[in-house]
Amino acid sequence: MFTKSIRWRLQMWFAFLLICTLSGFAIATFEVYRTRQYQQVDEQVGRRVEGLARLTRGRMFPGGGRPPFEPMRDRKGGPPGRFDKFPPPDLDERRLSVPPPWDGTNALPAFNPPLLPDFERMQREDLQSGIYFVIWNRDGTRLDASTNAPPDLARPDPTEPDSGPHFRTRDVYREAYEFNREGRSVLVGRSIAAELEGMRGFALVLASAGAGVLALGLGGGWLIASRVMRPLKDISATASRISGGNLSERINVADTENELGQLASVLNSTFARLEAAFDQQQQFTADASHELRTPIAVLVSEAQTALARPRNAAEYRETIEACLDTAQQMRRLTESLLELARFDAGQEQIKREPVDLAEIARASVELVRPLAVEGGVELCCDLAPVEVSGDAVRVGQVITNLLTNAIRYNKPQGQVRVSTHREPDGAVLTLTDTGQGIAAEDLPHIFERFYRADKSRSAAQGRTGLGLSICKSIVDAHGGSIQVTSGPGAGTTFTVRLPSKPEKT
Repeated sequence: MFTKSIRWRLQMWFAFLLICTLSGFAIATFEVYRTRQYQQVDEQVGRRVEGLARLTRGRMFPGGGRPPFEPMRDRKGGPPGRFDKFPPPDLDERRLSVPPPWDGTNALPAFNPPLLPDFERMQREDLQSGIYFVIWNRDGTRLDASTNAPPDLARPDPTEPDSGPHFRTRDVYREAYEFNREGRSVLVGRSIAAELEGMRGFALVLASAGAGVLALGLGGGWLIASRVMRPLKDISATASRISGGNLSERINVADTENELGQLASVLNSTFARLEAAFDQQQQFTADASHELRTPIAVLVSEAQTALARPRNAAEYRETIEACLDTAQQMRRLTESLLELARFDAGQEQIKREPVDLAEIARASVELVRPLAVEGGVELCCDLAPVEVSGDAVRVGQVITNLLTNAIRYNKPQGQVRVSTHREPDGAVLTLTDTGQGIAAEDLPHIFERFYRADKSRSAAQGRTGLGLSICKSIVDAHGGSIQVTSGPGAGTTFTVRLPSKPEKT
């Protein structure tokens, strides 16, 4: 299923985040635009309704008439006009300028003429801008309305007088209304069809731009995801080829700075160690087979010789002794192989206890002293007490093996010097002989299994070629190191470093 693909999961997650971001931005932008449009309309109609409310506040309308909009004829007797600048000629100027108080029985005073020009100017401006107005009396009857006012416009529900303009949206109209203390209500409105159309157009622009950005983002995300996943495909393909047996394959690391490049480098290093381990295993199997083939051939040959004809007791004894020596050699070889196999598998148990390296070295020197006396080799010791954390038996095995090699490969009347001393990070054991030395081309290989620097010496002399390999495995298991320096005719020096504290695991 494509939903299980990492690329598709990344793409869907990226698409989700992008859609949420674009939607939030578009909604916020549209709301800002919509609010600004309504604010402009509200400011326009609100200013008008406040002006009308101010002009009608405190004014008394005569019964039947609707000042300041009562029809009046001009002085020439023409048709009545809604906004004549001059009052009828028969009106008393004094009555217009100072209206008497209204007691409910007399006629209502006329509207103050000086305010009429304001209404005339507002009416002209409103007609040009599409604004309409309606004025209602306390009982809900219309006192006056502009010619473009909707005829079915209902009076708003009364609210608190002089509480400021209120706004409402009715169909495609935006209206503002206000109530005064006399109970009159003034409403001013205008069509916002153009604004709504502009909002729809702006929403369409936002949607189109968002769709374009989304498509561009998804395309870029797909390219980025493909580029990110390409190294993973290469890694998977390379691992498949390696699992098929081609251990020489490596991942092409084009960029080692990013995380995938670092992963590829680590995998390449792992594959290299894996190849080396397989090669070592194959070489080890071949060498072990070769080493075991010789003693087995000796056993078969001795047995066939003994059975070829009747022999006396002395001849049979000689044959059995040869078979016994060969069997013991095979036993040493198999024990060494099993020991190395346990170290390789991490199954060899190494004790971690404080021991004196000098005491272990001194005991090993005494153990090989008869061999040194037999070979005419002098053993010299400079052993300073130094404590290490490790397995005394295994450390003694390393020192004994190194001493045995130093004695066997030494010259007549030669010397072997053993010393111990302390360093800041642990203890150091140095073993130097005056033997024939090791050639430079052999030094990198002396710790390899079944490797013999002296090709003239064979397993027939009891040498398996595993001693130094076992020494290195033991030292490595202790968290230490073993090094060798040598030269032809200059002797050989082995340096073993062991930590004074156990390694943390």
